This record gives sequence, structure tokens and C-alpha cells, in this order.
Amino acid sequence: MKIKPFGVELWMNEYENNCLYNLAETCVESLTLDELLTMAGKKDTIMAELLPMKMTYGAIEGSDRLRDNVAALYQKQGRDNVLITHGAIGANALVHATLVSPGDRVISVLPTYQQHYSIPESYGADVQVLKLREENHFLPDLEELKALATDNTSLIAINNPNNPSGSLMDEHMLNAIVEIARSCDAYLLCDEVYRGTDQQGDGFTASVADLYEKGISTASMSKSFSLAGLRLGWITGPEALLEQVAIHRDYNTISVGLLDEHFAAIALENREAILARSRDITRKNLAVLDAWVAKEPLISYIKPKSATVALLKYHLDMGSREFCVKLLESKGVMFTPGSVMDMEGYVRIGFANNPEVLVAGLAKVSEFLAELSA
Repeated sequence: MKIKPFGVELWMNEYENNCLYNLAETCVESLTLDELLTMAGKKDTIMAELLPMKMTYGAIEGSDRLRDNVAALYQKQGRDNVLITHGAIGANALVHATLVSPGDRVISVLPTYQQHYSIPESYGADVQVLKLREENHFLPDLEELKALATDNTSLIAINNPNNPSGSLMDEHMLNAIVEIARSCDAYLLCDEVYRGTDQQGDGFTASVADLYEKGISTASMSKSFSLAGLRLGWITGPEALLEQVAIHRDYNTISVGLLDEHFAAIALENREAILARSRDITRKNLAVLDAWVAKEPLISYIKPKSATVALLKYHLDMGSREFCVKLLESKGVMFTPGSVMDMEGYVRIGFANNPEVLVAGLAKVSEFLAELSA
């Protein structure tokens, strides 16, 4: 199997630990264990829970406790519809490994997380890209999707809320996509790792797992729940599919870590407090970003409706990698170049980090832009 280098991950690995203001981070400001246990009221009792634990493999598919807590994030799912994985990245890889064969048509939106087009391409699939365009607010053109959805389509992969644009498909649009998938009997995979961060209401839009009998949701503790260090995610979908996924999972996972699983269960049992914190951070920080964009003549964007990221269009005659490297070297601010997401002409900002870092970092970007235009 030959696969393209993972552009975003290579960029992050190269620069993430060498910047002063990390505005490429895509998680809501990470929680400390102290903060998590304080929210849960467990600071004085946690060791009594952990010390008796025998360090076995644990439950292979995930503990009943954890799967019940994950299922509670959905409207129509139960324990048997949930399989625990090593992060959403592990969940996505397992779904593609299970459903994609050489010659299958796979439709993926772009921009999205690179897994959803590079992995099926590496398996010899007929990958068709549905380009999300700025003039459509980075939402899919349903007529274009219909034209791509032929009878041999095995999988349609979408991303809602979208990374890197922050666009959000509402339930009406998701149901329209479900009907297109149903028309060709394709599975519909939705990477929902940012679900819970909508700018309106309780932060949650509908999940495709609840809307379609062949709908698959992947998600994790990393983004909305601020616990990327647990490296814990899940697949939610039809039981028959998860039985097939489990065959592939046996070859690369066995089980997730007992401690990761235990802390994830604690977090999900206190999800209201965690998600309230996430909503507070994402909404206040987006207001800061929005005000900054409004006063920068060289920057424009489509304001995100969800997620922790946005695509900034810069009106300068230079490539996005050059822009980002020069910004890093001169001001210590890290963005992600659009070129590593097949979106040249843009940079991605992560705006849900520490508010002080965001404000200070944006001020440095303003300095950089003023120097370029002087």
C-alpha cells in the first residue's frame, strides 16, 4: 500500500513545538487532570478508584460503562452500536479498511481530514472529490453529489462540523445527503469529532448515525471534550457493521488503555460541565477572531458556525506555506498552510485555545501583515 504523506500532521510535527503562539491547535483548550477531577468532584477519591485496577487488556470493545456514556451522546444509539477506538483517527481508519475495496467508488468532500480521501485512494478505490467552495459557504452542492453517487459507490465521507472551515450542515441538509446515499445503497461516514461546538443552542447538531440505517459517526475525546491526551475515540453505527470493523480492529488495537477509558468515562459522566466550558471558550474566542478579521484588509473569511477552526483567505501574492513559515520565523505565530489541506490561498486558524494566546497571537499577525503591506 502506497499512501500520500499526511500534510497536516507533517506540518504540525515540524513546527508545533517551536512556536510562541500556537494558533494551529484544533482542540478546545486542553483540560488538566486537576480540572477534570475538580469538575467531577473526584480529586480526593480518584486514587481509591485507580489503585485496585489490575493492568489487564480490559474490555476488548470498550467497557460497558464507557460505551453507555458514548451512546448517550446520540438519540437512537445503544451500547451495541458503539465501538471504542484509539482516537477518531483510529476510528476513521478502521471504517475505511472495512468498507473500501479496489475499484469501489468513494466520495469525499474537500477540504476535510486527509484520511477520508488518501486512505481509500491508497486501497485502489475510485475516489471522487466533492469540492466545498467559499461561495457556497463551504457546504456541499447536492446536485454535484448526486452526479457523483453511482451504483458502485460504497462510501460517502463527510465531515460535520467541517475541518478546516467550521461550516455546519443542518439536519435538513444531512437528510438530503442521506437520501442520496440511500439511493445507491452506500454507507455514509460522518467525521463528527467537532460535534458539540456549534455556535448556537446546546452545541449539538444531528448525527448521521441517528438519521440513516447505514450512517456511521466517528468522534473522540479530543476536540469538544478537551482531552486529546487520552487518545480515545469511537465508531457509532449499525451493529452488523461494527462486527465487521471489529475483525479489522483485532489486528491493530486489541483494546484501548484502561486508564484512558476510565478518565473518558468520568469526563462523559460530567459532559455538561465540560461542554459548557467548551461553548464558552469557542463562542467568546470566535467573537475575538471575528472582530480581528473585520479590521484586517488583507484577511477575509466565512465565519464558522461550529468547530474550533476557520479558513482565513489572505490577499497576498505568496503561497500559503511561505506565508506561514515567514509568520512563524518573524512573529512566532503558527497557522496551518492551506497547501497541506489541498486548499492553497488559505491558512487555517485554530481559535479555541487560551484566550490570552489568541489575542496576543492575532496582534502579532497584524504586525506581520502591516510589515508586508508597508
